[in-house]
Amino acid sequence: MSDSPEPTSSPAEQPSYVKLAMRNMVRKGGKSLTHFALTSIGLLALLVGLSYLTR
Repeated sequence: MSDSPEPTSSPAEQPSYVKLAMRNMVRKGGKSLTHFALTSIGLLALLVGLSYLTR
């Protein structure tokens, strides 16, 4: 039966945020990849430095 109430948050809201994030990433292009690479290198350097100090 169709007496069940509709959920308060529609499932169509979630893809719009994903689409917005993807559009933003595509629009910024290389800047996003550069920031991701710098963050990855920094995190790796931090982990290697901590492992060196605590050996």
